[in-house]
Amino acid sequence: MQSTKGDVAFSIDSLLEQPEKLSERGVTELYLHDEALSKDRKKIIQVLELLSQKDSPFVSILTNVQTIDRELAQKAADSLCSLEIPLTASVKGEALLFDKHLFAKKALLLNEAGAVFGFSLDWGLLANDRAKLFRERLDFAIDQYPNHIDFPQLESGEIAKSTAVFSSRDMELCADLAFACQTFYSEGRAVPWFKTVLESLRIKPAAFFSDFSEWQRCNNCGRSDTSFDPYKIPHAELEKMQLLFLEQKYEEKNRSMWFSAVSDIVRINGAFSRVVAEHENCELELSYNPDDLLSPDAYDIAHFCDTVPMENCRVSVYDAGDAPDYRLV
Repeated sequence: MQSTKGDVAFSIDSLLEQPEKLSERGVTELYLHDEALSKDRKKIIQVLELLSQKDSPFVSILTNVQTIDRELAQKAADSLCSLEIPLTASVKGEALLFDKHLFAKKALLLNEAGAVFGFSLDWGLLANDRAKLFRERLDFAIDQYPNHIDFPQLESGEIAKSTAVFSSRDMELCADLAFACQTFYSEGRAVPWFKTVLESLRIKPAAFFSDFSEWQRCNNCGRSDTSFDPYKIPHAELEKMQLLFLEQKYEEKNRSMWFSAVSDIVRINGAFSRVVAEHENCELELSYNPDDLLSPDAYDIAHFCDTVPMENCRVSVYDAGDAPDYRLV
């Protein structure tokens, strides 16, 4: 088990036996990325029960998809945690197999419970993998509403060697695609509205990230630009990047008339996320009433713009104690 400083602090067993050590050492975040634990459903539940107590630290738990059931999903929802699920394929003969039904079923359990989870993806590491299959896995992953998607190869900087079916050029393009997803979706906290945007633009996730990757390259904030690190950029700045790119995409698709609504949806959700993550209150100038922007009507941009009247307003987004809230000012 590791603390946020990366030091091995204590074992899983010692955590379960002496949980008070967490507060004694001032631990605020834990990373439980242990292969043995990831397959031990009973022990994961024990950890989640322990960390559901008041003032427990945030914990990131590596979790094998096979261990997830309704009970574990609910325990995760009741805890301050994120389940990190490797979205893995397997090789059988010359085929690369990926159990979409299994991952979709488990993700549905987590979403129904309200648990936070993310996927980790790789490319080119297994025999017969290819760029097309990686893009398909990325499209599938986004469809499951994960909070974030991690790409360990980006962290390590190691790109797999080319094969007969996966060229070195495609390896680099997949790395750019992963970096675009990391920037726009994960660090950009796009999960509440991303699929709504994709549906209104009629574009698949991988194609969207491919376009954003090119936009990043042209704006000196891509993977090869060493001065740009999405982990170190304030969310409000990433949000500005998102809006610049989205405005361009809506113009490109001849749907500029929808952008005011999209901008409002992105900004009010972003403001809520900053209240939670950075304890940052703010005021927004909106073109629509926030009640409408945060309602199910906003899931369909075309219908929203056709049926919901514009209502210019100024909104204060603030910390109400248990959760973010807003009021007209």
